Amino acid sequence: MKKTILAGHRKFVLFAVMILSFSTATLAKNKVLVFSKTAGYHHKSIDAGIKAIQQLGVQYHFDVDTTTDSTQFTVNNLKKYSAVVFLNTTGNVLSDEEQNAFQQYIEAGGGFVGVHAATDTEYGWPWYGNLVGAYFEKHPKIQEAVLNVVDSTNIATKHLPRTWKRTDEWYNFKSIASDLHVLITIDETSYTGGTNGANHPMSWYHNYDGGRAFYTELGHTDESYSDPLYLQHLWGGLQYAMGRDRTSKR
Repeated sequence: MKKTILAGHRKFVLFAVMILSFSTATLAKNKVLVFSKTAGYHHKSIDAGIKAIQQLGVQYHFDVDTTTDSTQFTVNNLKKYSAVVFLNTTGNVLSDEEQNAFQQYIEAGGGFVGVHAATDTEYGWPWYGNLVGAYFEKHPKIQEAVLNVVDSTNIATKHLPRTWKRTDEWYNFKSIASDLHVLITIDETSYTGGTNGANHPMSWYHNYDGGRAFYTELGHTDESYSDPLYLQHLWGGLQYAMGRDRTSKR
């Protein structure tokens, strides 16, 4: 009888350990890392952006870690996150070793969200340029412009008006990748200073090197992070990067 009870107890303990391990793994995949290191221009809106993403985490039940410490880019540490957000990063923010760890993370199926100045980052690292999808070239003064939602079925844009008028800092881009699924473009006739022409992308996503990458140019101003339309747009991009979105075209 004792042997039977002990055997049953061992099975219960083993089952409990398996459940705990599974739950821990699941929780780990419900976490994002917001990285906001700057080695160039520092956006004052970073603080507002961090608070907004933390609030999205509360609202949609995922954990948010924040850092400006690039030494957290190790293979083991990045495994904890379903997505990494480059929030208005600028300049060369990762060492060679940290770049290698981040690349391995994406190759293993990780997710990336680039916000605004994420395209003003790591110009000397072509792999990153292809991941984020383009590099910043220049911008005119902050002003109102008209955005065109060219894919209104996507999780990051389906809530938006087809024609969206808003004020922000509008980037011109160079080295735009050819495999991007563009979600939003900007009408260069609606403002002064655009140089990319009729096909001037503002937000996009793509599968890249085993992982998922989403980028939105929007997010320079503090006001962006209290705008419900923008926050829902950002949340859609996070869902795609985290692997929660099953509707985006591949």
